[in-house]
Amino acid sequence: MTRVVTGTVAAALVVAGGYAWADIHDFVPGILTIGPEPAPPAPFPTAPGASLGSSPTDTLATLDPDAPSPGTAELQAAVDALLADPAMGTSVGVVVSDALTGEVLVSATPGTPRVPASIQKIFTAAAALSTLDPDAVLTTTVTQSAPGRLTLVGAGDMMLAAGVGSPTAVNGRAGLDDLAAQVSTSLGLTGVTTVRLALDDTLFTGSSTGPWADDIPGLGFAAPVAAVAVDTGRLAEGEYAPRTPDPAMAAAQAFAVSLAAHGITVEGAPTRGTSGADDTVVASVDSAPLGEIVEYFLHTSDNTITEVVARLVAIEAGLPASFAGSTQAVTQELRRLGVDTTGLRLADASGLGDGSLASATTIDQLLAVMSDGSHPELRTVMTGMPVAALDGTLTGRFVQSDAAGVVRAKTGSLPGVTSLAGNVLTADGRELLFVVMADEAPGPGQWGARAGIDAFVVTLAGCGCR
Repeated sequence: MTRVVTGTVAAALVVAGGYAWADIHDFVPGILTIGPEPAPPAPFPTAPGASLGSSPTDTLATLDPDAPSPGTAELQAAVDALLADPAMGTSVGVVVSDALTGEVLVSATPGTPRVPASIQKIFTAAAALSTLDPDAVLTTTVTQSAPGRLTLVGAGDMMLAAGVGSPTAVNGRAGLDDLAAQVSTSLGLTGVTTVRLALDDTLFTGSSTGPWADDIPGLGFAAPVAAVAVDTGRLAEGEYAPRTPDPAMAAAQAFAVSLAAHGITVEGAPTRGTSGADDTVVASVDSAPLGEIVEYFLHTSDNTITEVVARLVAIEAGLPASFAGSTQAVTQELRRLGVDTTGLRLADASGLGDGSLASATTIDQLLAVMSDGSHPELRTVMTGMPVAALDGTLTGRFVQSDAAGVVRAKTGSLPGVTSLAGNVLTADGRELLFVVMADEAPGPGQWGARAGIDAFVVTLAGCGCR
């Protein structure tokens, strides 16, 4: 035994010595070496993203401040021609001001309150973006108070899709089918396949149509304002398709159909109720961000969605989410922004109803506030208005004219009322703000007054006058 152990040890020493020799000559891993000392490692590279960039530039100050402003005489001649046009009627208000200096260059009865029609929507847009988070979303939820007891809870999204939502759409970002699929998955964990469905649409209060004429929903100009709806209550495809008289309940009924398609049977018809604070949320879908919703109603002049957003402004201000509360909230916010609201009276937030009055001065001052950079959160209102001959309600206007592509403006139209307000870049590179309001234009239709206003704005766009 001793001989075996001794032999083993001797063999190990031989092996160890051989390994050491191999280590010294770098044939095997180890700390011994007769090779040259390696160069020190290069320093760890600095990531380009870790270095400080240059100071941010002011993207608002991109126009040449030395670009010449149009001369008063030339602008006055254009205003005089507009006022002399019989198609404009006998009540016309005009303001043209310099966007850079705020100076009013020319005007005609600017302080007289007139019916604004849909240019009033810029009031609601400004109030929304100055008080609400543009990245906030409206979350439609389904809550459960007890096994088999569900409630569809509206949070203001009247643009739900009946089927699957589209991640790139504003109207239809969230879908009832997505909501139903989540409910089915959630209830599937408990084996519940039959439910009772309630509707909680208590977010908004008061009349759902307010000052609007009784035939407005049927004509498709707007839906009754509700806390939840599918495609703003349309009963068919098309911008002016008739609207359901009860958009929230119609949404609940459509949701019951979606639940059935996902294996959840709804017993009986949906009924109105409220969701309790202790109820469990079993499904939810989100609307497009509010900033995109504001741009949507500016582009499309959607009356219903404008009223929804105004109610959200009212809630933020601690006022009732009604026609009265929303108009009060919007007016308060205009005053806080420093806008002269003398003579301002709002019957609704969209300009659709009878009774709203605003002066060209009030509108011009708001345009100036949104353009001067003092409230950068409001720039989205200016950039969100339709572009001449390109999109929104200006798609078919100013085509093949000097104004194409250089005018952003909000349109307004009611029987006897035609208005336009926005900004224009002149041929000399000067940005002007303009407001034109005609609320006694002779009919039938508004084509004559619209043509007169468009010709006036084309003159502003082509102006190299000084």
